[in-house]
Amino acid sequence: MNWLTNNWHTVLDLAGAHLVQSVLPVVLGLLVSVPLARLAAGSRWLRPLLVTGSSLLYTIPSLTLFVVLPLVLGTRMTSVVNVIVALTLYVVAILVRSCVDAFESLDRDVLQAATAMGYRPARRFFGVELPLAVPVMVAGLRVATVSNISMVSVGAVIGIQSLGTLFTDGLRRSIVAEILVGIVATVLIAVVLDQLLRLLGQVLTRWQRPGTGAREAGGRRRRDTHGRGRTAGGARDATGALAAVESGGARA
Repeated sequence: MNWLTNNWHTVLDLAGAHLVQSVLPVVLGLLVSVPLARLAAGSRWLRPLLVTGSSLLYTIPSLTLFVVLPLVLGTRMTSVVNVIVALTLYVVAILVRSCVDAFESLDRDVLQAATAMGYRPARRFFGVELPLAVPVMVAGLRVATVSNISMVSVGAVIGIQSLGTLFTDGLRRSIVAEILVGIVATVLIAVVLDQLLRLLGQVLTRWQRPGTGAREAGGRRRRDTHGRGRTAGGARDATGALAAVESGGARA
């Protein structure tokens, strides 16, 4: 406790650096993974290539990447860029498979209903497919985020500042309190970010909650079918689900 009281400003600085090195690769990896996963989900021959290829990235030891990337990128050995690029690759390795599963789990009736209602490919992707895929995506995102938070510490071995610095410095100077503070701070960041992602997933999937958007969906379905005759049960259900997603997205 005395060590933390005397060095709290250093811990805060290292925690901030650790947070940036953890979160930025997740954002970049998500932006790369979603389009790749959509291509893979829509192509029988691209799927094994992209899913298997991305998964192989995770087999590369992180310390090896931190050492090799400076040679490839032309950066300094202790540059934060090396950590961000390396961890972005690991996020892609996790999220591509997760996002492919998310897109492949979508209800085809809902997608066909969206097409029948005049959704063009881009609008259908952003307005229907992506919102419906959020629950599975968020699960993969939580795994990738927690994994990143732990791997950032490895960069401290080659001198990149993060909470891992407390481990290396504590071991070098035999200060147990410093090591314990590093462990607790790392776990705390992981728990907080995981819970924030869980809450974000709940906000983005409000249309899944019982009663949320159901009345709007039912009213819209009745208006759509008024004067056109009764449609098949499956088509009504798909249109209702689509309307629920639309109303939930509008609320969010």
